[in-house]
Amino acid sequence: MKLNIRTRLTLQFTYIVALILILFSLIIYYFSASYRESAFYSRLEKKANNTAKLLIVVEEVDHDLLKIIDRNTIDEMYKEKVMIFDYKNKMIYNSLNDDSISVTKALLDEVRLKKNIHYHQGKEEVIGLLYTDKYDRYVVLSSALDVYGWSKLNYLKWILIVGFLISIVLSVLIGRVYAGRALRPMSEVVKQVDNITISSLHMRVNEGNRTDEIALLAITFNHMLERLESAFEMQKSFVSNASHELRTPLTSITGQIEVSLMKSRSKEEYETILESVLEDIKNLNTLSNGLLGLARVNSDNLKIALSSVRIDEILWLTRDELLTKKKDYHVSIQFRESIEDEKELTVHGNQHLLKTAFLNLMDNACKYSADRAIEIFLSVRGNYIVSDFADNGIGIDKSDLDKVFQPFYRGNNARNISGHGLGLPLTEKIVKIHSGTISIDSILNKGTKVTISIPFLS
Repeated sequence: MKLNIRTRLTLQFTYIVALILILFSLIIYYFSASYRESAFYSRLEKKANNTAKLLIVVEEVDHDLLKIIDRNTIDEMYKEKVMIFDYKNKMIYNSLNDDSISVTKALLDEVRLKKNIHYHQGKEEVIGLLYTDKYDRYVVLSSALDVYGWSKLNYLKWILIVGFLISIVLSVLIGRVYAGRALRPMSEVVKQVDNITISSLHMRVNEGNRTDEIALLAITFNHMLERLESAFEMQKSFVSNASHELRTPLTSITGQIEVSLMKSRSKEEYETILESVLEDIKNLNTLSNGLLGLARVNSDNLKIALSSVRIDEILWLTRDELLTKKKDYHVSIQFRESIEDEKELTVHGNQHLLKTAFLNLMDNACKYSADRAIEIFLSVRGNYIVSDFADNGIGIDKSDLDKVFQPFYRGNNARNISGHGLGLPLTEKIVKIHSGTISIDSILNKGTKVTISIPFLS
């Protein structure tokens, strides 16, 4: 049977209290029983000494008179009996004239050897001691049944049992109340979380005093909600922008084909239409590749093959590929200082992804610059190989700098230039995959510098 937390806490609290009470009760009973036994043996010893002294020391008291004294002495001990033996093991006094105490020579010898012994005989307790005077050595045996002591001990036992049962019942009730109080903040968190839906991700859980464990749980959950809200908003924006970006070239292609089919046209007109359609298809292909690349690097299950690659070689390779396609672009790669150690240019990375990131930066810089040029500077800072991509283009407005890494976001001054707003978000993801950082410094209408830092192999 599965129990809820409140019931489990109540039972655990009850178990702990029960163990403490059992241990406490056993200790009390043990010491009470030990004290009863010790006190009763002390009384027996006192009775034995007094009886021996009256018989042996006081000349006026003989055997018969001592029995009369014993019978008329008020004492709380039941079946009290005293026996006295001389050095020849001859019994010289017996208060009850019966054989309730089993006496052997071995017992008397043990008393003479140890001088004081005590033991149980049935329910009765017996003490044997050696009484000496200037003429002889006597063995005195005294026994009795501690009815009063055992009665008190039995009464204590029932008090402890009843007290234990009452305490357990109270522990269950009190434990359930306090468990409910302890879990009330968690129940509140559950209720608040249950009210949060996909349309109310802006809601947050009450964080209480922000110090205890439940408050920390609420804080953690709020942080998760913030991430979910951000991801959900980004997803909505992504879907909306992607739909818009995909619809534009598809609408253009559809319109051009429909117009071309309305009537017969010349070869030159068909060629013009096909060239326009081809341009739209290329644009659509570029967009699809960008979406696919962004989806891949955002995948948590992405397994990227990493190896030792040189940044400078990838830059040169990327430059050559770009210039092959865009003849009017100008890309310059320089070293700010001499780098003699090859390890300082080598990183643990994926060549294809790094080429994609560098290609995006080079293409953007040339595309948004009037001179179609970019300068790339390599340097070493600490344990990082740093690549600065600088251009003299249109720049980025300060209000747009913190948004350029959002998919499909484009600055107001770049609306009239072809593009989809996927290059920088994809580049940022690739840099993060390589444990690097990316930053942008830009002045409107003067140029932009993008800095990428990636740790090199040490």
